[in-house]
Amino acid sequence: MKNWPWYGYIVVAAIILALVFFLYFQPKNKKLAAVRTERETIEQEVNNLRMMKQQMDKIEKELASLNATLKELEVIIPLHKEIDVILRRIQQIAYDSRLDIMKFAPQGEINRDFYSEWPIPIEITGNYHNLAVFFDRLSTFSRLFNIEKFKIKALTPQTDDQTISSEFTAKTYMFLEESAPGQPGQKPTEKIQ
Repeated sequence: MKNWPWYGYIVVAAIILALVFFLYFQPKNKKLAAVRTERETIEQEVNNLRMMKQQMDKIEKELASLNATLKELEVIIPLHKEIDVILRRIQQIAYDSRLDIMKFAPQGEINRDFYSEWPIPIEITGNYHNLAVFFDRLSTFSRLFNIEKFKIKALTPQTDDQTISSEFTAKTYMFLEESAPGQPGQKPTEKIQ
């Protein structure tokens, strides 16, 4: 080796460098490229998960808002009849309005798609002003009422407090509770085979 020309040393050094490059650095570059590709894939997955989390947070907020709305609506249109609560409340409103309830005859429910109607025929006596106060107070009742079939007539023997008689149907509503298949009020579900 001592007698080699100077360019021989350069060739040997180039061969050694090429061997080191191909045997050491080339596999490391492939591993590095694989790691970079894996990192890019993971970053893309993380970005997708972040977007999904944002969507999930938005959906959770909407769900919370809808649940709050549902709770408010359940006060207006509850799941149960609450006959005693309604009777006491209407009697109290009539008493506070200085009216006499002559008839309070709740009828059966009329089922609709997701709710049922509950008509309650009522007959009351009093004077016109007190009847207006009664309807005003009934409109502030937390439960939803529609007044239908409203009739008013003058009483023949009138007094200061008793000048009119009124008949009407106060219709309130209830959400239909979900029940198991085969129970009344529900259509049977079809089995898919």
